[in-house]
Amino acid sequence: MIGERTGEEIKVEIATAFPKKTGERVMQIRGRDLLTGLPKAVTVSSHQIYHAIEETLEAVVGTVKEVLEITPPELAADIVNKGIVMTGGGALLHGLDTLISEETGLPVYVADDAISCVASGTGKALAMMNILPKPKSSKLFKKVVG
Repeated sequence: MIGERTGEEIKVEIATAFPKKTGERVMQIRGRDLLTGLPKAVTVSSHQIYHAIEETLEAVVGTVKEVLEITPPELAADIVNKGIVMTGGGALLHGLDTLISEETGLPVYVADDAISCVASGTGKALAMMNILPKPKSSKLFKKVVG
């Protein structure tokens, strides 16, 4: 068992969503052995991490495809022309942009400040709440959330 900080270090240092693009990397981590309950150090590889997150990656790609399938034509045209911009900490997973691009056939980019741009954009939207139109019942929202 490892902590959140160690998990983040693994993501940044060796984890990959697209192993074809990177060579094998290894990292020594410390955690707790779940059988004995004692502290233990082990070496993990990028290949092992990929297999541990592979199912989650498939779910992410599947959700992206589902959203694209129900995206209104006007917005879909913009996405085809300009691509997808990934934000948030997950966007920093090495190769995730390449994986989504290969699976969708669209250009995919990682935002310059992926971690804080979500909060910054939310703050800007909240500051403009009085001028934004009231949302209508959205099929897209119901499909993704429901």
